[in-house]
This record gives sequence, C-alpha cells and structure tokens, in this order.
Amino acid sequence: MERRKFLASTLAASALTLTNHAYGSIPLRQRQRSYRFDRTISRKVLENYLSRSITMEGLLNGKGDLEDNIRMLKSTGAKYIGRSICLWGHESNLLQNFERARQQLPQVHAADPEMILEACIFEIVTTEVEQVPVPDWTFTALGLPVEKRNFRYDAMLYPLPQRTRSWGPNSGVPDVSQTETQLWFYFLAKSYIDLGFEGIHWGQMEIMDHNDPGLAHYARVFALVRAYAAQHARRRMVLSNAHVPSGGLVRNGQLLLDFHAFPLRIKEVPDKPQEAILQVGYVDSIYLHSKGGRTFSGWTCEHLPYLVELDNWGVSKYPGQAGQTAGRQVPGAFWIWGYDEISWFANQSQAYRAQWLRYAWNWVRKTDPNGYLEMPGSRTEVSPLNHRSWYSANDPSPKTPEGLGDEEAIRAIWKSDR
Repeated sequence: MERRKFLASTLAASALTLTNHAYGSIPLRQRQRSYRFDRTISRKVLENYLSRSITMEGLLNGKGDLEDNIRMLKSTGAKYIGRSICLWGHESNLLQNFERARQQLPQVHAADPEMILEACIFEIVTTEVEQVPVPDWTFTALGLPVEKRNFRYDAMLYPLPQRTRSWGPNSGVPDVSQTETQLWFYFLAKSYIDLGFEGIHWGQMEIMDHNDPGLAHYARVFALVRAYAAQHARRRMVLSNAHVPSGGLVRNGQLLLDFHAFPLRIKEVPDKPQEAILQVGYVDSIYLHSKGGRTFSGWTCEHLPYLVELDNWGVSKYPGQAGQTAGRQVPGAFWIWGYDEISWFANQSQAYRAQWLRYAWNWVRKTDPNGYLEMPGSRTEVSPLNHRSWYSANDPSPKTPEGLGDEEAIRAIWKSDR
C-alpha cells in the first residue's frame, strides 16, 4: 500500500513538473481558461477572449516595433488583438498592406496560436478604391458575371440626395444596399480570412444601412463571409463585431454580430480637473442595453456580450478645458476635457492611468456583466500640447522609446481577474 502511495505521489509530482514546464509561471486559474472553438464558439469561450482583449491598432500594418509588441502581448496574456490591421482609406496601398500582414502575422501566431487577430472594415471608401482590381472570385461569390475591371468608387456611395456625410472631398460613406459595396466588403473579408485573421470589426455599421431597414443586405454579406470562413478560416469561423449605438443589429430574432463593441463614453468631472468617470445612460453609451437574440453559434442570450474601448476621433479647439461636449461640431465627438478618449487617457499621469484602468474594469464588470473593457495597447492619439500622435502601453525601451509603461497595470488587472 505504501509503495502504491509513493508511486502515485511521484507520478503526480512528475505531471506537475511537466505542466509547469509547459505553462511557465502562468497562474493556474488562467491555465484553465478555454480558448478552443471550431465553426462556432460557446459563450464561455467568447467571454474568455473578450476578458483578455486589447486594442493594438496597426500591429500588422507598420505601427510600432512588431517584436516588442508581440513581447508585450504575450507577457500580459492578451488573447483578442483588436484592430491589428487598421486601414482608414488609402486603398492604393491596400495590396501592399496585405503582403506585409502575410509575412508578419505568422510571427504572432508562433508566439501564441490561440490569439485572435482582428482586421477592420470601416465606414469609409475613397477614390483610391479605383486602383484596386476586382478579383474574379468576388463576382462569382455574389452570383455576378465576371468582369475585368477595378472597383468603382461612386457606385459604392449613397444616391446623391442621401450623401449628407463624407470624410472629405474624395471620400464617403458606403451604402451596403449597393452591389458594389457588397463586392468590396466581401473582397476585404475574404482577403483577411485568407491572411489568417479570425476577427473583423465592421466600424460604424449603422451609418451604412440607411437603405437596408430589414438588414437583408447585411445578412447577405455576413452569410457569404461566414460560409467562406467555415471552409477556409484557421478555426473555421470569423468573429464579427461593430460599433452599435442602437445596441445591436437583429434580423428576425437573429443577431448579425458575434459580439458588440462601443466607445467607453467617458464623462468628465468638471470640478476635478482632468478626472473622469463612467455612468449608465451617459450620452449614447451601451451599458445595460446590448441587444440579445439567437447567435450565429446557436446559443441565445438576453444581452449579447460586448467590448468597450478607448476610442479616438480627434481633439477640440480647446484641449484641456471642460464643458465642450454640448457644443460639439464633430459627430460623435463627446469630448473629455477637450480630448477624445484615448488622448485624454494618454495625457494623464502613469499612476492615474493605472488607477483609472482598474476603476473602469471593475465598474464595467459590476455594472453590466455582459460588458468587458478592451485594454488600450496601441492607438492613434491627438495631443497638440505635447505633440504626441501615438499611444503605446509598452514599457519604454530602445525598441519602443515612446512607450508609456502601462503594460504592468494591464497585467495586474488580468492576473487578479478570476
């Protein structure tokens, strides 16, 4: 009997040694999190990913030092990498960016094959789309005759009487009811799936569907993209999300998206300079009103899980001053002390940033269990007072000299998350 006990304890110790060798110093509770999915994703696995989400804008299109960014992501335990290829217009460089991502993306998966890398399809097209050839397979997928031509900019836009919003003289908002827009969206989504991306952020979907009241056009695009992903994606699925001020897009009880996303909508505290809080019902925030229904993966929910992120859109004429939201001139520009969200955050002290991230994480989880804070890792900022144009959470180093050193704060919050 004693010999059997000795052998059992020896085998257990050996197994523990092998486990420790495989997982290093990763806490036991994190080792037990599942990140496995295939064709569909359970709510639990989806939430595991959302609970380890981080914005890394431009990770795979030339922003920052790739090696140091991968180090930071692996060190913190990040799993869902938001906006890792983030292209706003400039479509003439699109194919070059695809090629860069093709070369670099395998380096990320070599560090952690479980990571989901997110691409973006935004609410913008410019005249430069006319420099991009339409592949034969795009026509075929949409059941159209194959033509030898490039994409047509004007054919993607709303009809002239509806063109009330643009991004400049040579750019506009695409209309999803237009066949050319559907060709463009499918081309981008399939290209990203082929490159190895498993997530797509679809930007401000609700400003592209004014001629799609029943969501039939979006449903068609998503059906085509998901059918292709089921055959060709790394884990036979692509996760779609978008900013949804209405709380979500639902067609006949079916949720179009796999999870929702929205800016944090941070509220300044006027009598406490530079401080800010979160509040249910502040402007168009998503807290407590993410819509529910039946998901593509087959499970139903009263409220679909969602991410909230530190968004960027610019800076006001009076950075650092309170009370500018009421007189905003930019749609969606809810200023925090005259800044957008990430620029306000980046202009705080390191100590306050760490304190505020923990506050925001706890507030979101306590206020609405369906919500998760997407950590800031890398993002465009606008800071005319110190002339900084990029936020990076990385610890400062020769590879990332401009890093603001927030990775330990992120790591500590995730480590304490049970």
